[in-house]
Amino acid sequence: MSLLATIPSPSSNALELGPLRLNAYGLMIALGVILAVRIAGKALERRGAGTRDDFGAVAMWAVPAGVIGARVYHVVTDWDRFSGNIGDVVKVWQGGLGIWGGIALGVPVGMWAARRRGLDVAVVVTVAAPAIAAAQAVGRWGNWFNQELFGKPTDLPWALRVSDAKAIAAGFDPGTTFHPTFLYESLWCAVLCVVLLTVNRHGSLKPGRVFWLYAAGYTVMRFFIEGLRIDRAHEAGGLRLNQWVSLVVFAVSVVLFAIQVRADRRPGSSVASHEPQQ
Repeated sequence: MSLLATIPSPSSNALELGPLRLNAYGLMIALGVILAVRIAGKALERRGAGTRDDFGAVAMWAVPAGVIGARVYHVVTDWDRFSGNIGDVVKVWQGGLGIWGGIALGVPVGMWAARRRGLDVAVVVTVAAPAIAAAQAVGRWGNWFNQELFGKPTDLPWALRVSDAKAIAAGFDPGTTFHPTFLYESLWCAVLCVVLLTVNRHGSLKPGRVFWLYAAGYTVMRFFIEGLRIDRAHEAGGLRLNQWVSLVVFAVSVVLFAIQVRADRRPGSSVASHEPQQ
């Protein structure tokens, strides 16, 4: 148990490789994107619907758009922090990306790029869903390096220990340990990725449907993780803003998934999986 007393936080939010000094938050985001492109590209090839290069070309448009959308969402929902410091808006490396802003802009732009390249847009969305979860699983470790977005105090064996300055800034005594919400979300997204990949391989759903499973699956855990977090956030009715967003996205995703699957199962409708027979 002594080995699991706490999870230590890095002493720096940068990684030094010889003369190179890399911002860890940005590096985790980049590694997540690389993993996502690899997963989706392989799945696209397996379905015979495109190549890895095709998905890489789509990602060249979708990823920057997603980052911009994610940053805009964060800035708008936390405007008090930026209203007197406009220059901080572009400091993405310090943290502050809202996933739903990224989805709202990145997915439509990716769909446009896929259509422009002559790909089946529904299939591209299908292979992208688990890849997005994989990117989030890796990207969340950037919060660990930045010592941010941790949860309420806890003395569980896997509690997170932050610097004294971070603990004091959060309103707690030095040495206080917290829920590692970055770890909870990373693990959940990894599991979600595996589940979605399994669903895709089974091939029982028409292309595009699995995206709603991703949205519903992610928001379930995000709702509870938000309840653990202690960073400043807008609240209403006893819930944080992102909890309300999670509830809305979950409800919409479940309804749309149910409607589409029900329509798919009507007589005369067939499931086009694009998955080769093994």
